[in-house]
Amino acid sequence: MLGWRVPRPDEAMLVSGVKRGNLPFKIVIGHGAFVLPLRSRVSYLTLSMQEAEVAEECVTKQGIAVNVRAVIAFKVGSDPEGIANAAQRFLGSEDKMSMLTGRIFAGHLRSIIGSMTVEEIIRERQRLAEEALDASKIEMSKIGLVVDALQIESIDDLGSGYIKALAAPHVAEVQRAARVAQAQADQASAEAEQLSRRNQAEFERLTAVAKAGFQADTEKAQATAAQAGPLAEAQAAQQVLAAKTTLAQRNAELRQEQLIAEVLRPAQAEAERIKILAEAESERLHRLGEAGAANDRVALDLQLISQLPDMLRAVADGLVDSHLTVVGGGSGLNSFVSSLATQGIRMFETLRESAGQPERRDGPGEGSEPDGRDRAALSGPIRGSDGRPPVPELGEAGAPQPERRAGREAARPAVD
Repeated sequence: MLGWRVPRPDEAMLVSGVKRGNLPFKIVIGHGAFVLPLRSRVSYLTLSMQEAEVAEECVTKQGIAVNVRAVIAFKVGSDPEGIANAAQRFLGSEDKMSMLTGRIFAGHLRSIIGSMTVEEIIRERQRLAEEALDASKIEMSKIGLVVDALQIESIDDLGSGYIKALAAPHVAEVQRAARVAQAQADQASAEAEQLSRRNQAEFERLTAVAKAGFQADTEKAQATAAQAGPLAEAQAAQQVLAAKTTLAQRNAELRQEQLIAEVLRPAQAEAERIKILAEAESERLHRLGEAGAANDRVALDLQLISQLPDMLRAVADGLVDSHLTVVGGGSGLNSFVSSLATQGIRMFETLRESAGQPERRDGPGEGSEPDGRDRAALSGPIRGSDGRPPVPELGEAGAPQPERRAGREAARPAVD
């Protein structure tokens, strides 16, 4: 719009030709204003931040020349009075603000540094900056400027070596402390490394021991597993063998009981029966002999018959005490008993024949009957050479040998 002007945010618009209070011109900040053409004139003054650099040689309280470099940040004040003062001095030549500000601060720095030592300047830079700001505040406000910050960049002794010499003890101390710290660090590092190696060796040893233990346990487990099968088979075989042994013992006991029931008991019964029959026969013959006592032959028979029970009893006792093995079951037993009876009859006949044929002489002698028979043979029982009644030859089981052998041969095909 014609006549309407608006300044930038960092500018102050100055409208001359219009008086406003005590100011010779109108100041517009942050808003627009209507400017009458030909009657008013518009100018702009920057309100942005500006900087000025200072590099000034100064002499300290000790008479040592130093070069001080500083940076000043400043701007035009925001109040109307400051803007007016700055506009009256720098409008159209704003670049002079930096040069004038630098010169003002250079003078104040020379004055302040002249009252300080190098050590104080180095250690108390903030104090130097604050004193410089306080000293220049009045002057800067007169020209409409405001200093926002002052920073001391560097301090140089211009090659005199004072600052370096001043720092030498501290540098040496720092270097010594640094060397000590480095040595301690190296020692600590070496100790840590040695400790690490010892720990590593210990860990390796423990690992080797653990591995050996694991290997031993593994081998033991493998050996146990490898032996488990044969051991189980051996235990099973042992159990089977024990069961077979028990079964064989039980079978033997049953067989023994069976043999006792089937062989020994019938044999004992048969022997008792034969004994009873022999006694009965002996009694019968004895009675017959008494009836024919006149006959010497009958008397001799009676003597033989009287000895027959003793002989049969001896045979029966031998059967009872002997351990016979009868092959063929019941048929073998019957054959065995029949052979015993046959041998008894043959024995009787043999004794009878041997007793009935005494030694022949030309005439009857002393101790002889008129027919030539020995009186002792007729008066007493017939004895063997050992004084016992003659017994026919028996086999290894107490039975007559020929009949037992024949009975065994007859019974062998029947039972294994």
